[in-house]
Amino acid sequence: MAKKTDTGEVKTSSPTKADHAADARALIRRARAAMLSTTHKSRGGWPYGSLATVAFDCDMSPLMLFSTLSDHTRNLDSDPRGALLFEETSRLRNPQTGPRVTVLGSIERTKNKRHQRRFLALHPEAALYAGFGDFGFFRMRIESARYVGGFAKAIWLKGADIRPNARAAAAIAKAEPDILEHMNTDHADAVDHYANALLGRSGNGWKMTGLDPDGFDLRHGGRTARLEFEKPVPDRMGAREELARLAGLSRPGRRGGKRRK
Repeated sequence: MAKKTDTGEVKTSSPTKADHAADARALIRRARAAMLSTTHKSRGGWPYGSLATVAFDCDMSPLMLFSTLSDHTRNLDSDPRGALLFEETSRLRNPQTGPRVTVLGSIERTKNKRHQRRFLALHPEAALYAGFGDFGFFRMRIESARYVGGFAKAIWLKGADIRPNARAAAAIAKAEPDILEHMNTDHADAVDHYANALLGRSGNGWKMTGLDPDGFDLRHGGRTARLEFEKPVPDRMGAREELARLAGLSRPGRRGGKRRK
């Protein structure tokens, strides 16, 4: 990583484990889908891959909505261990140079209303069948992760390395509904500026749909976007201060902040 000294000299240093963990967390938070791997007991224990749409709790736990009739749901009923592959390599000329991360953990059913709300905020089309009796929400508790930042750049990370600070996650989870309502109702212009000036997305009427210690999610019709904070926020006040700072940066004629798709 490049760092500037007090004299203005730029020095480079190798990324630390914390740097890799931050990059992995950002990649995961940007995702809307992943490759889910489970153990297919009725097929002799073979690994079984399937596409899963995902969202995330404030504490980074992946959230999913499954049909109870699907093979992967039956697999998880027999063995809750699973893996999710998140990647941003498919459109690259050489996919091996792109970042990807595989997270390992236990996947269990959840009836937590916040989990349901956060998933449907990112995937509103799923509301059509989320209430069906043969569908249910699931949550993964991340135990470990393998992050590959590019060719020959790989590291194993513990779940604790990936997850944000537990107190911060709990504080933001509690504050999220009020902050979302406040921003969308009283500061709709700022939300549009986040999308237009900081992320380069067109259109008016963007909505803030999710907030976590690392950043926030936006939606405009069928389009989604994500903006990350310069550093994780610890609580409600920290989130409001960072949102105000970004609103100032996003005004026309000023430089934008940290972009994320």
